[in-house]
Amino acid sequence: ITPANLGKEMVYEENNKYYVDINDEITFLKNNNSFLFTSEQSGFNHIYAYDISSKKLRQITKGDWEVTSLHGIDEQTGTIFYTSTEQSPLERNLYKINLNGENKTTLTPEKGWHDISFSERFKYFVDDFSNVSTPSVFSMKNNSGKTMRVLKDNSGLKKEIASHEIAPLELITVPLANNLKLNGWMIKPLNMERGKKYPLIMFQYSGPGSQQVTNKYSSGNFWWYQMLAQQGYIVACVDGRGTGFRGEEFKKMTYLQLGKYESEDQIAAATYFGKQDYIDANRIGIWGWSYGGYMSSICIAKGAGVFKSAIAVAPVTNWRYYDNIYTERYMRTPQENPDGYDQNSPINHVENLRGKYL
Repeated sequence: ITPANLGKEMVYEENNKYYVDINDEITFLKNNNSFLFTSEQSGFNHIYAYDISSKKLRQITKGDWEVTSLHGIDEQTGTIFYTSTEQSPLERNLYKINLNGENKTTLTPEKGWHDISFSERFKYFVDDFSNVSTPSVFSMKNNSGKTMRVLKDNSGLKKEIASHEIAPLELITVPLANNLKLNGWMIKPLNMERGKKYPLIMFQYSGPGSQQVTNKYSSGNFWWYQMLAQQGYIVACVDGRGTGFRGEEFKKMTYLQLGKYESEDQIAAATYFGKQDYIDANRIGIWGWSYGGYMSSICIAKGAGVFKSAIAVAPVTNWRYYDNIYTERYMRTPQENPDGYDQNSPINHVENLRGKYL
């Protein structure tokens, strides 16, 4: 809005053959008439600069990886700070780069997961670092990546964990048809017996752009999974098509067909697991919450005979009755896409349900 006449002018417009993700990744520069933002227009989420006066667009970061957070810019030095998946889709690392796209530098080279919080003027940041075997270590660093002080190393927690027999969380790759490889994790009982087949419970969420498989220290359900492992269960999780941080095509291929490819991948993953000599193919269950509950419901129906049981917590059972701000972004309206709504709603597949369903 121009204050003098309260007129309106279109500054920038973006279209996408699928949908444009909504985010707050936008920073207006004080020193000139331009702004930074992130976009998937290259097929991967990257940082762009747009000059309002000249209407010129410039891509600052490039590659087959994704920027996950645009922290901002130090305008005095022209340095942009961002977090990305450049090292691995399962990891997050902090980088800085000049406004002209040159002199990219890694500020957190350690493999794993870095949650970053910057000071107001980008001179310092707090790095919450962890990986699958290391609980969070909180450090204060300067904007060159030098550690100024370790704020909390969680040594007490590490000592407590070391005093227990913990089944490790292993990062795995699940190969499916058409050279599709999915990221996953698995927790196995300690001291597994050779030749014995173990029951498997699969967890997933599977919603658009989500991620459950990361090189990050797990909490929450991790301890319940430890109890299950103690009871002789294997626990696994697989991020199928539709999940995030592997490029736009991988994430948005579920457009207009929520539940189709996601359930196909969970069923295929369960079939793959069932062929392993240490897993009992007749005792595979699946569970999830919200979108994961929806997936559990459709998987035990569409995957009749593959899953022995399913637990669905707070599931969507028909996309026609879910909220429109979420659903119509991915599915458009029921009038435009009736088959997409009906063919992947669990309530339309109950006749195929086999096994135990909670």
